[in-house]
Amino acid sequence: MEIKDVPDPTAGSGEVVVKLHAAALNHRDLWIKQGKYAGLKFPLIPGSDGAGVIQARGADVDGFTLGDEVIINPSFDWGATESAQGDGFSILGLPRDGTLAESIAVPAAQLAPKPQHLSWSEAAALPLAGLTAYRALFARAQLKANERVLISGVGGGVASFALQYAVAHGARVWVTSSSDEKIARARELGAEGGFNYRQSDWTKSAAAAPGGFDVVVDSAGGDGFGDLIDLCNPGARVVFFGATRGDPSGLPMRKVFWKQLSLFGTTMGSPMDWTAMMRSQVSMEPPLVAARYPPSPRPAARGLALMGAAASSGRSCKNDLNRRARGRRPTLPKHSPAHFFHPTWA
Repeated sequence: MEIKDVPDPTAGSGEVVVKLHAAALNHRDLWIKQGKYAGLKFPLIPGSDGAGVIQARGADVDGFTLGDEVIINPSFDWGATESAQGDGFSILGLPRDGTLAESIAVPAAQLAPKPQHLSWSEAAALPLAGLTAYRALFARAQLKANERVLISGVGGGVASFALQYAVAHGARVWVTSSSDEKIARARELGAEGGFNYRQSDWTKSAAAAPGGFDVVVDSAGGDGFGDLIDLCNPGARVVFFGATRGDPSGLPMRKVFWKQLSLFGTTMGSPMDWTAMMRSQVSMEPPLVAARYPPSPRPAARGLALMGAAASSGRSCKNDLNRRARGRRPTLPKHSPAHFFHPTWA
């Protein structure tokens, strides 16, 4: 990863140029850097999350003026239906150049005004993870107040937002983590309890919690997915947006149909989800920001390495980016903004 000069972006019809004040790193950026993401192309300006000020407008732009402070929706070309994204869907930062840049040209339809109570780093931490969590809880799982929620892997970006949203919605929340410190932090943020999944009997402790769980939010998958099924109340909804531990070796189908469970896959969010999420920020606590780094490759690499360590659970992944790119590394335009990330709690 290196900083390079590239041509200044220009605004086409319906587009604006945003001068970025902050950008955020996601696990997606780590996987792209490791050459483990579909549709790779180089050179590439990565980054899906960003916030800044409009510095230029193209033709046919309504609703925004020069100098407006905005947040960028990284969910592009969702499609015509709310139920799922269409074939043209993409996420900012691949294939379209992303936010680890001094400025970026995007359709004005992708923008929302920056909530005034958010700092630039908090605003940049919001879009991808916040949108994913919002759709998972409200569009897919249809969370209701007073329902009991179990969120796996708290401390990750989406799981952290899910915790904040569920608590704000009046749900009763429990979490899982490999870290007792993160569980304690979750309790400070409103969780009623938590379970360390590195303990062999954690599912017994969770099952002993009176009431079971009406909604389960997961991104790990793997063979532990069956444990989550066991913890569900009859009629519960399980919503998942990742599979960092791979596919389960089996699915306990008898338990699923007998308990009348619903399994929901989800990813990112529609324009309607984005609008609803942005409106909700008025009454929300600010996003959690784990660390801040200045605009150069070495600190950015430290941020990506921290995300990799949090996700690997002791496993190491070969970084074959240079071999794949053969010198065509992901590039950041010279004088790129300070970039921030919200992958895990510090």
